[in-house]
Amino acid sequence: MSKRQEKKGKVYLVGAGPGDPGLITLKAVECLRQADVVVYDFLANPALLDHMSDRAELIYVGKKGSQHTLSQREITALIVEKAARGKVVVRLKGGDPFIFGRGGEEAEELVEAGLPFEIVPGVTSAIAVPAYAGIPLTHREHASSVGFITGHEDPAKTESALDWDKIATGLGTLVFLMGVRNLPSITSKLMQAGRDPATPAALIRWGATPDQVTLTSSLGQIASQAEAEGIKPPAVLVVGDVVSLRSKLNWFESLPLFGRTIMVTRTRTQASALSGSLAGLGARVIECPTIRLVPPDDWDEVDEAIGKITEFDWLVLTSPNGVEFLFKRLDERGRDARVLAPVKLAAIGPATADKLKTYGLQADLVPEEYVAEGLIRSLRSAGISGRKILLARAARARPILPEELGAAGALVQEVTLYHTLPPEDLPPEAWQALERDELNRLQEFTTVVRAACIGPITAQTALKEGLNVAVEAKEYTIPGLVAAIKNFYAPSA
Repeated sequence: MSKRQEKKGKVYLVGAGPGDPGLITLKAVECLRQADVVVYDFLANPALLDHMSDRAELIYVGKKGSQHTLSQREITALIVEKAARGKVVVRLKGGDPFIFGRGGEEAEELVEAGLPFEIVPGVTSAIAVPAYAGIPLTHREHASSVGFITGHEDPAKTESALDWDKIATGLGTLVFLMGVRNLPSITSKLMQAGRDPATPAALIRWGATPDQVTLTSSLGQIASQAEAEGIKPPAVLVVGDVVSLRSKLNWFESLPLFGRTIMVTRTRTQASALSGSLAGLGARVIECPTIRLVPPDDWDEVDEAIGKITEFDWLVLTSPNGVEFLFKRLDERGRDARVLAPVKLAAIGPATADKLKTYGLQADLVPEEYVAEGLIRSLRSAGISGRKILLARAARARPILPEELGAAGALVQEVTLYHTLPPEDLPPEAWQALERDELNRLQEFTTVVRAACIGPITAQTALKEGLNVAVEAKEYTIPGLVAAIKNFYAPSA
């Protein structure tokens, strides 16, 4: 292919929104899925990168205070170079690309280079961060206007472009971005230009994240208080009477798990529901899979058992993972749920039953107690003496099921759907948390860090290993575990 015929790339300047990864737009997610290259910033939540394709190239160009991975000129050149080679490039920027995000400068360079681009607006931190601090920027009784102002102008400018006389008294609410280092200067200029030193002010660090810290004071005092408390970037400054509403509207920092760091040890594919529920209650969630699931070395036993499924009375499944591995194997063999029509289905709990529903199947039996012992009692009540049972589950699972079902007169054949192995490595965020000791003095992990267990079997194993089991779910499900953790920290909430 000649250079003239080469495919021309495209650049999407995408706003990632503020800290909460749930605030990214649907269009931004679609761009990430299609990208060949993702160039992302310090303020773009790393969780957003989960939307990327595995084939995409990931390039970090974060700017943290005065520490720049690449200069703005180098970042722009990088984007142009990648797109000129026919790549679909996502430039992922914290907040909105056109609100102090230098998106306009990057777009100009793309025009000069003759490269197509699109702007994908994001939720700007100027709006979202005050909202997460319980501060509405406008209010009929307090402010009818709002202004967004940079707290860090281009240092190459010979004079400021800001008209402090008009800014100070001409707008109801003022929102300054990137202004922590210049906070004494900003507040001084506002007061010199006529803003009342008693005006309520708030400085919000790491807004819209579980690490959010909000300092409220007056315009005259907030700079000295911020210095005394060691407030550092990134932070948003809000000045105006609306700040007084925070005492009533502080919803985010009042969530029952706000300020708590919780490590979820489920597999990556299983963790999302639990992580999402905990994050929705304000927790900082670190996903740290302690196991990984792999298929058996060969499928001969499973294939043979499914081939003679009509000989069995019951198929017993003990986890959603087992259901998933079973149907993946059926699909590989060109088969589907119709193969299981002759047999009754027993699921150890509602999660397993729900996974069966995704394949169009209803469980015939789900015990009231979602553990092996409960399943045994329910199957005994159903009358299994002389019945043939196919038990399909993980390798090296507890022997109680086949032993007790056999003792009840059932003819049990057990097959392995998957193996449970240690992880090959921990995610970077988990290592960072361990290194920073975020889980409260990890050198005394077994006695200081509290463990929350989904059921009695997990709790017994944790206690045997010396862990401090503080929470055990009464209902052995993800919602039951979340409710137990919430009740532990906020029993009256």
